[in-house]
Amino acid sequence: MKESLVDPHSQLPDEKVCLLSVHRSPPGEARGDDPVRVLALHGVTMSGSAWQEVAPLLPDTWEFVAPTALGHRGGPLLSGKATITRLVDTAEETIRQSGGHRWHIVGNSIGGWMALELARRGHALSVLAISPAGCWTPGKPDASRATDRLISMRKRAKMVAPLSLVLMRIPAIRRFAMRDVASHADRLNARLAIRMVRDLVECDAADDLLATTEWEAGFDPPPCPLTFAWGQCDRIFPVEVNGAIARARVPQARWLDMGDLGHVPMIDDPAFVARTIVEHLQWVTRASTP
Repeated sequence: MKESLVDPHSQLPDEKVCLLSVHRSPPGEARGDDPVRVLALHGVTMSGSAWQEVAPLLPDTWEFVAPTALGHRGGPLLSGKATITRLVDTAEETIRQSGGHRWHIVGNSIGGWMALELARRGHALSVLAISPAGCWTPGKPDASRATDRLISMRKRAKMVAPLSLVLMRIPAIRRFAMRDVASHADRLNARLAIRMVRDLVECDAADDLLATTEWEAGFDPPPCPLTFAWGQCDRIFPVEVNGAIARARVPQARWLDMGDLGHVPMIDDPAFVARTIVEHLQWVTRASTP
Protein backbone atom coordinates (compact mmCIF):
# COMPACT_ATOMS: atom_id res chain seq x y z
CA MET A 1 0.00 0.00 0.00
CA LYS A 2 1.14 3.56 -0.75
CA GLU A 3 0.86 6.44 1.68
CA SER A 4 -0.54 9.73 0.38
CA LEU A 5 -0.29 13.22 1.81
CA VAL A 6 -3.54 14.06 0.02
CA ASP A 7 -6.68 12.73 1.68
CA PRO A 8 -8.67 11.09 -1.14
CA HIS A 9 -11.82 11.11 1.00
CA SER A 10 -11.86 14.83 1.74
CA GLN A 11 -15.00 16.51 0.40
CA LEU A 12 -15.40 19.59 2.58
CA PRO A 13 -16.21 22.85 0.77
CA ASP A 14 -13.14 24.56 2.28
CA GLU A 15 -10.72 21.68 1.65
CA LYS A 16 -7.10 22.56 0.95
CA VAL A 17 -4.91 20.88 -1.65
CA CYS A 18 -1.48 19.86 -0.40
CA LEU A 19 1.59 21.18 -2.15
CA LEU A 20 2.92 17.66 -2.59
CA SER A 21 1.27 14.30 -3.01
CA VAL A 22 3.97 11.82 -2.07
CA HIS A 23 3.64 8.05 -2.31
CA ARG A 24 6.26 5.69 -1.01
CA SER A 25 6.67 2.20 0.39
CA PRO A 26 5.94 1.61 4.06
CA PRO A 27 8.89 1.77 6.49
CA GLY A 28 10.89 -1.44 6.49
CA GLU A 29 9.99 -2.43 2.93
CA ALA A 30 13.00 -2.87 0.70
CA ARG A 31 13.31 -0.21 -1.99
CA GLY A 32 16.91 -0.56 -3.08
CA ASP A 33 19.61 2.07 -2.97
CA ASP A 34 18.29 4.01 -5.91
CA PRO A 35 14.48 3.91 -6.12
CA VAL A 36 12.60 4.93 -9.22
CA ARG A 37 11.64 8.57 -8.77
CA VAL A 38 8.70 9.94 -10.75
CA LEU A 39 7.72 13.61 -10.77
CA ALA A 40 4.20 14.17 -12.12
CA LEU A 41 3.10 17.61 -13.31
CA HIS A 42 -0.54 18.56 -13.82
CA GLY A 43 -2.23 20.78 -16.40
CA VAL A 44 -3.27 24.41 -16.19
CA THR A 45 -5.96 25.21 -13.57
CA MET A 46 -5.57 21.77 -11.98
CA SER A 47 -3.54 20.59 -8.97
CA GLY A 48 -1.41 17.69 -7.85
CA SER A 49 -4.61 15.82 -7.05
CA ALA A 50 -5.07 15.29 -10.81
CA TRP A 51 -2.79 12.25 -10.32
CA GLN A 52 -4.63 10.98 -7.23
CA GLU A 53 -6.23 7.96 -8.90
CA VAL A 54 -3.12 7.11 -10.92
CA ALA A 55 -0.59 7.05 -8.09
CA PRO A 56 -1.96 4.01 -6.18
CA LEU A 57 -1.74 1.93 -9.37
CA LEU A 58 2.02 2.41 -9.75
CA PRO A 59 4.63 0.06 -8.24
CA ASP A 60 4.93 0.35 -4.48
CA THR A 61 8.70 0.69 -4.68
CA TRP A 62 8.52 3.92 -6.67
CA GLU A 63 8.72 7.37 -5.16
CA PHE A 64 5.96 9.45 -6.73
CA VAL A 65 5.72 13.20 -6.23
CA ALA A 66 2.97 15.38 -7.71
CA PRO A 67 3.46 19.04 -6.78
CA THR A 68 0.85 21.70 -7.31
CA ALA A 69 2.17 24.43 -9.60
CA LEU A 70 2.79 28.06 -8.77
CA GLY A 71 -0.42 30.09 -8.65
CA HIS A 72 -2.67 27.03 -8.66
CA ARG A 73 -5.00 26.20 -5.78
CA GLY A 74 -2.96 24.70 -2.96
CA GLY A 75 0.39 25.47 -4.58
CA PRO A 76 2.92 28.24 -3.94
CA LEU A 77 1.28 31.66 -3.87
CA LEU A 78 1.64 33.79 -6.97
CA SER A 79 3.17 37.26 -6.76
CA GLY A 80 3.30 39.14 -10.04
CA LYS A 81 2.65 37.70 -13.47
CA ALA A 82 2.50 33.95 -14.06
CA THR A 83 4.62 32.60 -16.92
CA ILE A 84 5.70 29.13 -17.97
CA THR A 85 9.26 30.09 -17.09
CA ARG A 86 8.23 30.97 -13.53
CA LEU A 87 6.29 27.71 -13.16
CA VAL A 88 9.36 25.78 -14.29
CA ASP A 89 11.54 27.77 -11.88
CA THR A 90 9.26 26.72 -9.00
CA ALA A 91 9.26 23.08 -10.09
CA GLU A 92 13.04 23.24 -10.29
CA GLU A 93 13.13 24.44 -6.68
CA THR A 94 10.94 21.47 -5.70
CA ILE A 95 13.52 19.17 -7.27
CA ARG A 96 16.34 20.88 -5.35
CA GLN A 97 14.43 20.58 -2.07
CA SER A 98 13.90 16.88 -2.69
CA GLY A 99 17.64 16.27 -2.84
CA GLY A 100 18.51 17.42 -6.33
CA HIS A 101 18.03 13.99 -7.89
CA ARG A 102 17.22 13.65 -11.57
CA TRP A 103 13.67 12.36 -12.05
CA HIS A 104 11.57 10.56 -14.58
CA ILE A 105 9.15 13.39 -15.32
CA VAL A 106 5.57 12.82 -16.43
CA GLY A 107 3.47 15.81 -17.40
CA ASN A 108 0.07 16.49 -18.88
CA SER A 109 -0.82 19.64 -20.84
CA ILE A 110 1.09 22.56 -19.32
CA GLY A 111 2.76 19.98 -17.08
CA GLY A 112 4.05 18.24 -20.19
CA TRP A 113 5.50 21.54 -21.39
CA MET A 114 7.14 22.04 -17.98
CA ALA A 115 8.59 18.52 -18.21
CA LEU A 116 10.22 19.37 -21.53
CA GLU A 117 11.73 22.54 -20.06
CA LEU A 118 12.99 20.73 -16.97
CA ALA A 119 14.66 18.23 -19.30
CA ARG A 120 16.26 21.16 -21.12
CA ARG A 121 17.67 22.28 -17.74
CA GLY A 122 19.13 18.83 -17.10
CA HIS A 123 16.74 17.57 -14.39
CA ALA A 124 15.14 14.65 -16.26
CA LEU A 125 16.21 11.05 -16.59
CA SER A 126 13.34 10.74 -19.05
CA VAL A 127 10.14 12.54 -20.02
CA LEU A 128 6.64 11.29 -20.75
CA ALA A 129 4.76 14.29 -22.14
CA ILE A 130 1.00 13.65 -22.39
CA SER A 131 -0.66 16.13 -24.79
CA PRO A 132 1.81 18.85 -23.84
CA ALA A 133 0.95 22.52 -24.18
CA GLY A 134 3.29 24.87 -26.00
CA CYS A 135 3.27 22.92 -29.26
CA TRP A 136 1.65 25.81 -31.03
CA THR A 137 2.34 29.10 -32.82
CA PRO A 138 1.54 32.11 -30.59
CA GLY A 139 -1.37 34.13 -31.94
CA LYS A 140 -2.35 31.48 -34.46
CA PRO A 141 -5.43 29.21 -34.34
CA ASP A 142 -3.35 26.21 -33.22
CA ALA A 143 -2.86 28.13 -29.95
CA SER A 144 -5.94 30.36 -29.63
CA ARG A 145 -8.41 27.54 -30.31
CA ALA A 146 -7.14 25.72 -27.23
CA THR A 147 -6.88 28.69 -24.89
CA ASP A 148 -10.28 30.07 -25.94
CA ARG A 149 -11.87 26.72 -25.16
CA LEU A 150 -10.26 26.62 -21.71
CA ILE A 151 -11.28 30.23 -20.99
CA SER A 152 -14.89 29.39 -21.87
CA MET A 153 -14.77 26.28 -19.70
CA ARG A 154 -13.52 28.34 -16.76
CA LYS A 155 -16.28 30.92 -17.20
CA ARG A 156 -18.92 28.17 -17.18
CA ALA A 157 -17.35 26.63 -14.07
CA LYS A 158 -17.50 29.95 -12.22
CA MET A 159 -21.22 30.23 -12.94
CA VAL A 160 -22.07 26.77 -11.59
CA ALA A 161 -19.40 26.53 -8.85
CA PRO A 162 -21.89 27.11 -5.98
CA LEU A 163 -23.87 24.09 -7.21
CA SER A 164 -20.89 21.85 -7.93
CA LEU A 165 -21.24 19.88 -4.68
CA VAL A 166 -24.56 18.62 -6.04
CA LEU A 167 -24.05 18.65 -9.80
CA MET A 168 -20.70 16.84 -9.86
CA ARG A 169 -22.25 13.85 -8.10
CA ILE A 170 -24.30 13.08 -11.23
CA PRO A 171 -22.24 11.06 -13.77
CA ALA A 172 -24.03 12.43 -16.85
CA ILE A 173 -23.43 16.02 -15.73
CA ARG A 174 -19.76 15.29 -15.01
CA ARG A 175 -19.37 13.92 -18.53
CA PHE A 176 -21.09 16.94 -20.10
CA ALA A 177 -19.36 19.58 -17.96
CA MET A 178 -15.88 18.13 -18.59
CA ARG A 179 -16.41 17.22 -22.25
CA ASP A 180 -13.65 19.55 -23.43
CA VAL A 181 -10.95 17.84 -21.35
CA ALA A 182 -12.20 14.27 -21.02
CA SER A 183 -14.16 11.70 -22.99
CA HIS A 184 -15.36 9.68 -20.00
CA ALA A 185 -15.66 12.08 -17.05
CA ASP A 186 -18.69 10.10 -15.86
CA ARG A 187 -16.14 7.54 -14.61
CA LEU A 188 -14.44 10.13 -12.37
CA ASN A 189 -14.80 9.95 -8.61
CA ALA A 190 -17.38 12.59 -7.62
CA ARG A 191 -15.27 14.00 -4.79
CA LEU A 192 -12.33 14.46 -7.14
CA ALA A 193 -14.61 16.11 -9.72
CA ILE A 194 -15.74 18.62 -7.08
CA ARG A 195 -12.12 19.32 -6.21
CA MET A 196 -11.28 19.85 -9.89
CA VAL A 197 -14.04 22.44 -10.24
CA ARG A 198 -12.61 24.34 -7.28
CA ASP A 199 -9.11 24.06 -8.73
CA LEU A 200 -10.38 25.47 -12.03
CA VAL A 201 -12.26 28.39 -10.49
CA GLU A 202 -9.63 29.36 -7.91
CA CYS A 203 -6.51 29.23 -10.08
CA ASP A 204 -4.79 32.60 -9.70
CA ALA A 205 -2.40 31.93 -12.58
CA ALA A 206 -5.09 31.03 -15.13
CA ASP A 207 -5.59 34.40 -16.82
CA ASP A 208 -1.87 34.95 -17.39
CA LEU A 209 -1.15 31.42 -18.55
CA LEU A 210 -4.10 31.30 -20.94
CA ALA A 211 -2.87 34.52 -22.52
CA THR A 212 0.78 33.48 -22.79
CA THR A 213 2.84 34.22 -25.88
CA GLU A 214 5.44 31.61 -24.89
CA TRP A 215 5.91 28.44 -26.91
CA GLU A 216 7.88 25.20 -26.81
CA ALA A 217 10.83 25.35 -29.20
CA GLY A 218 11.57 21.62 -29.09
CA PHE A 219 14.96 19.98 -29.55
CA ASP A 220 16.74 17.63 -31.89
CA PRO A 221 18.01 15.44 -30.38
CA PRO A 222 16.15 15.54 -27.04
CA PRO A 223 18.34 15.72 -23.92
CA CYS A 224 16.93 12.47 -22.52
CA PRO A 225 14.61 9.61 -23.59
CA LEU A 226 11.32 11.28 -24.46
CA THR A 227 7.87 9.91 -25.22
CA PHE A 228 4.89 11.87 -26.50
CA ALA A 229 1.50 10.32 -25.69
CA TRP A 230 -1.72 11.67 -27.21
CA GLY A 231 -5.38 10.76 -27.05
CA GLN A 232 -7.31 10.67 -30.30
CA CYS A 233 -10.22 12.50 -28.62
CA ASP A 234 -8.18 15.45 -27.33
CA ARG A 235 -10.39 18.50 -27.96
CA ILE A 236 -7.92 20.99 -26.48
CA PHE A 237 -4.84 20.04 -28.49
CA PRO A 238 -6.07 17.86 -31.38
CA VAL A 239 -3.49 15.26 -32.28
CA GLU A 240 -3.67 16.10 -35.98
CA VAL A 241 -2.81 19.75 -35.18
CA ASN A 242 -0.75 20.09 -32.02
CA GLY A 243 0.47 16.52 -32.06
CA ALA A 244 1.85 17.09 -35.54
CA ILE A 245 3.68 20.21 -34.32
CA ALA A 246 5.14 18.23 -31.41
CA ARG A 247 6.46 15.58 -33.78
CA ALA A 248 8.02 18.21 -36.02
CA ARG A 249 9.72 20.03 -33.16
CA VAL A 250 11.06 16.88 -31.46
CA PRO A 251 11.45 14.47 -34.38
CA GLN A 252 13.39 11.87 -32.42
CA ALA A 253 10.77 11.49 -29.69
CA ARG A 254 8.95 8.20 -29.29
CA TRP A 255 5.20 8.31 -29.94
CA LEU A 256 2.31 6.56 -28.15
CA ASP A 257 -1.33 6.60 -29.26
CA MET A 258 -3.66 6.73 -26.24
CA GLY A 259 -6.75 5.69 -28.18
CA ASP A 260 -10.11 7.27 -27.41
CA LEU A 261 -8.93 9.26 -24.38
CA GLY A 262 -9.27 13.02 -24.06
CA HIS A 263 -6.92 15.82 -23.11
CA VAL A 264 -6.69 14.82 -19.43
CA PRO A 265 -6.52 11.01 -19.61
CA MET A 266 -6.13 10.73 -15.83
CA ILE A 267 -9.86 11.56 -15.74
CA ASP A 268 -10.82 9.09 -18.46
CA ASP A 269 -8.79 6.04 -17.49
CA PRO A 270 -6.31 6.23 -14.57
CA ALA A 271 -5.34 2.58 -15.01
CA PHE A 272 -4.39 3.15 -18.65
CA VAL A 273 -2.30 6.17 -17.66
CA ALA A 274 -0.54 4.14 -14.95
CA ARG A 275 0.23 1.38 -17.46
CA THR A 276 1.52 3.99 -19.90
CA ILE A 277 3.91 5.37 -17.26
CA VAL A 278 5.16 1.88 -16.41
CA GLU A 279 5.59 1.01 -20.08
CA HIS A 280 7.48 4.25 -20.71
CA LEU A 281 9.95 3.47 -17.93
CA GLN A 282 10.37 -0.09 -19.23
CA TRP A 283 11.21 1.37 -22.63
CA VAL A 284 13.72 3.74 -21.03
CA THR A 285 15.36 0.80 -19.26
CA ARG A 286 15.58 -1.22 -22.46
CA ALA A 287 16.94 1.74 -24.40
CA SER A 288 19.70 2.29 -21.83
CA THR A 289 20.74 -1.37 -21.63
CA PRO A 290 23.75 -2.19 -23.83
